[in-house]
Amino acid sequence: MRNRPLAIPDETLADLRVERRQNILRLIPTGEWNVGQSPRLDLVTRAVRPDGARQADIDGSGVTELDSAGAWLLLRTKRELEQAGVQVRSFVLPQHYMPLVQTMEEEHIAPPVRHAVRPRGVVPFLEGTGRGTMHALGQGYAMLGFLGRVTVEAIEAVFAPRRELPLPAFVKQIEETGLTALPIVGLLAFLIGVVLAYQGADQLRRFGAEIFTVDLLGVGFLRELGGLVTAIIVAGRSGSAFTAFIGTMRVNEEVDAMETMGLNIAEVLVIPRVLGLVIALPLLTFYADVVGLIGGMVMCYFDLHITVPVFLRELQQAITFKTLLVGLIKAPVFAFLIGLVGCFEGLRVERNAESVGRLTTRSVVESIFLIITFDAGFSVLFSILGI
Repeated sequence: MRNRPLAIPDETLADLRVERRQNILRLIPTGEWNVGQSPRLDLVTRAVRPDGARQADIDGSGVTELDSAGAWLLLRTKRELEQAGVQVRSFVLPQHYMPLVQTMEEEHIAPPVRHAVRPRGVVPFLEGTGRGTMHALGQGYAMLGFLGRVTVEAIEAVFAPRRELPLPAFVKQIEETGLTALPIVGLLAFLIGVVLAYQGADQLRRFGAEIFTVDLLGVGFLRELGGLVTAIIVAGRSGSAFTAFIGTMRVNEEVDAMETMGLNIAEVLVIPRVLGLVIALPLLTFYADVVGLIGGMVMCYFDLHITVPVFLRELQQAITFKTLLVGLIKAPVFAFLIGLVGCFEGLRVERNAESVGRLTTRSVVESIFLIITFDAGFSVLFSILGI
């Protein structure tokens, strides 16, 4: 047996010995592997080389102290050996330190593995397309199951006599998703009304039909733009907040604690948010319609010199109550989609901060995709029905 110690000056604090026997490499960490020793231990662990070894054992039974920094260094060494083609047969530490190491390894807190260059060609492209398709189908299937669960829980919360709808949480969600969103929704609706009126007037002026800018503004905003823009704003604002809030609770294990206490997660966390948004979004949509028309009216007054009475008279001739109703009917559906996706992705968060950010982004993207998809479906349906 040939020993080659990688010495640290003070052996009472930390040590890493390397023993080699034929094709077997044995690493023996001892002492205090903590953050205070991490700068020196980093250099020592980086000096470990397989040198032709095919198998390795890490015997840390002599470690007297271990924190997350020391565990990170040991896990990094283990992964670097595996990347070099060395099979790590055993990884031994005192029993009371194993939960820390296992948690860090499961949550991928260890250093990232270098990925190979992505292969190019038809076959890898088809494989990637297939994986993406299966992931999308699995995501849709899981969301459909979550939809069924939320529907059942909502019906029981409303109609079952043994349960009560959590009204305080319900009212709070209406305030947070509706009342506090009025400034941003109003500002963007006003600006979009100005832009739509300006662009419409610029084109219609060529035909001497500037007055029909009012018709374009009224029909376009009430039927489509008001509800669509408001839903997209709420998806980016409230949908992401749902995912981040519930996801943070998952990271802090608060959701697990609530389940242990016997609380119904869907009834406590999901239903108040979904129903609160279903109530708030139609009101926000109506508010956006009014503010958008005001923005267009201001633009028509200064650009086309259309006075307020003329604007209102032309608007009355261009739209009907059905025009307003078409835009408002879609709002509860959009709200349900935003709330459902936001809570669904929040409950799928893993116990690390990176997962919270990733799934929050995914929540917003999925919500906007579903909003536009359903809006297109509504347009086709209303066209078929002649509405």
